[in-house]
Amino acid sequence: MGILLIAVVVLVLFGRGKISSLMGEVGKGITAFKKGVNDGAKQLEDEASESAKDVTPDEDKDNKA
Repeated sequence: MGILLIAVVVLVLFGRGKISSLMGEVGKGITAFKKGVNDGAKQLEDEASESAKDVTPDEDKDNKA
């Protein structure tokens, strides 16, 4: 019941057109945020794979060959 009352008050204050444009901007913001998070995660994975080193001792490498 409380959420419905809040929705009605927001609709009266801002109007239908303003709310739809606000929701569009919120959607764009969420999309940009997700893209940034995915780009950051990909960058971290790339850097981690580049900096990965073979730490196997030389004597173990010789035994496997």
